[in-house]
Amino acid sequence: MSISNGVARRAVDAPPAHTRWVGVCPIDELEPFWGEAALIDDIQVALFLLPGPVVRAVSNQDPVTGSFVMSRGIVGSRGDRATIASPLNKQVYDLETGDCLSVDGPGLSVFPVRISAGAVEIGVSAA
Repeated sequence: MSISNGVARRAVDAPPAHTRWVGVCPIDELEPFWGEAALIDDIQVALFLLPGPVVRAVSNQDPVTGSFVMSRGIVGSRGDRATIASPLNKQVYDLETGDCLSVDGPGLSVFPVRISAGAVEIGVSAA
């Protein structure tokens, strides 16, 4: 899966060497289990603060409907995996890998995240 100006990858992979890190917000401005949307260049990203603290970033675009609503999804879990359910059709996605867990179908793009000096940074393609 690929997106323009973004990093199309699974979260378990190391970010490509050509990753550009973009500051999004201070981590203390995120509320646990509550999604926030961010616009990075022309990419809409949905951010989720999980316990740890761990921040996950996925595409804000619902892969089934094309609507930009994933930041308003319902955070939950399947076993030990943090998930997000689309607010429209309730498909459930793994927040780490982007895999659709409820049906065979398209997954979400995921983005690398790091915390630097208390700020959330998202990795996007530098190309």
